[in-house]
Amino acid sequence: MRDYAKDRVKALQLDGPGQCRINSAGCLGRCDDGPVLVVYPDEVWYNWVDEQDIDEIIDSHLQHGRIVERLRIV
Repeated sequence: MRDYAKDRVKALQLDGPGQCRINSAGCLGRCDDGPVLVVYPDEVWYNWVDEQDIDEIIDSHLQHGRIVERLRIV
């Protein structure tokens, strides 16, 4: 899914200096939550299942600044 997210962000021209960067990391202390994604500097954590969830996070949060509450981990 990392590659999918990277490709999507690049296609939307959201990548580059001062913009979005997609990285891999270890569990970040949230391994029990399953696959997670965190958006910095907002410090919003998400759980996702499929490409549609990744698309929703990119479209809503990264493009428009709206948190996707149904996928948010608190």
